[in-house]
Amino acid sequence: MACQRSIEIFATWKEVYGDDIHWQAIGYSFPVYTAAYERILTDLLKIQQHLGLNIQWLGPAQYKALNPEINMENLRGSTYSPGDGFASPLLFIESAYFKAVACGAQFKFKEKLIGFTIAKNRIDTVKTDKGVYHSANVLNAAGAQAGDVSEMAGIAISVHPKSVEAAITEPVKPFMGPVVADIANEPDARNFTFYQTSTGQVLLSLDPNPAAWGLDSRATSRFLPVVAQKAIRLMPIVANLKVRRTWRGLSPTTPDGYPLVGKMKELDNFYQAVGMGGQGFMLGPGIAEVVCRLVTGDEHPDDDIILKSFTPYRNFEIEETL
Repeated sequence: MACQRSIEIFATWKEVYGDDIHWQAIGYSFPVYTAAYERILTDLLKIQQHLGLNIQWLGPAQYKALNPEINMENLRGSTYSPGDGFASPLLFIESAYFKAVACGAQFKFKEKLIGFTIAKNRIDTVKTDKGVYHSANVLNAAGAQAGDVSEMAGIAISVHPKSVEAAITEPVKPFMGPVVADIANEPDARNFTFYQTSTGQVLLSLDPNPAAWGLDSRATSRFLPVVAQKAIRLMPIVANLKVRRTWRGLSPTTPDGYPLVGKMKELDNFYQAVGMGGQGFMLGPGIAEVVCRLVTGDEHPDDDIILKSFTPYRNFEIEETL
């Protein structure tokens, strides 16, 4: 539900707010080349369709019609969700920032959190290296540092940062259809994704295997050869592209892959919106609306479903499927 709402927000952003965030509903696909991964996706597809999601299974010929350059050797098919897409994170964040400022929000940049003062079961003050702030409510949305921030309030949460890497190529004429996501768990990588942006560049990213836990955001020399081999294997035409740059980011991860969202029982005015993993941009707008309603006491009936799934007090018995 949170993702679906995010898609609605992205898709209507230009119409509602007037700013072009380069939203493109090009669809999302998971091509597979083995019976085992086909079984994983088709079993999951039954659940997705039962929930009313617009996702379908395409045979090899059907999928090639969408992504003509895909490697057809041993291709068994792909799931395809035509309503999904992408937007520019930079353009969206810039637009959202100026809209927030116009509504009266204040931003404090380049300040380091030092700690909290707690009194009468509430966070009384927020202390940084540049000042002290008082607030009726405090929301932890600190990404990779979310665990450390929560510890400052005396509450341990299961969010741990890991590094993921990405690359972007020079712009070229359009040749790709939907986003391509490869769930194959291989010795050097897992969860590989690539797509062509509205400006013609191809963006490639993957999680290293084994996972790179910690806060190290320095790019590695190992990443580009691995991501290039995976991309070329799936779509040989990309061998002719020139990579412009690579970078490494931090992904705040929970044991089951789901975010932690909700009010903390230990303190009357402390909330969490953390652990988005690699889906922070995808989940962000939808989760933000839920958190806003939660903090202001204006909750919708459907919010309970989302908050129950993302509660910080769950037991993490399930594992992330993809």
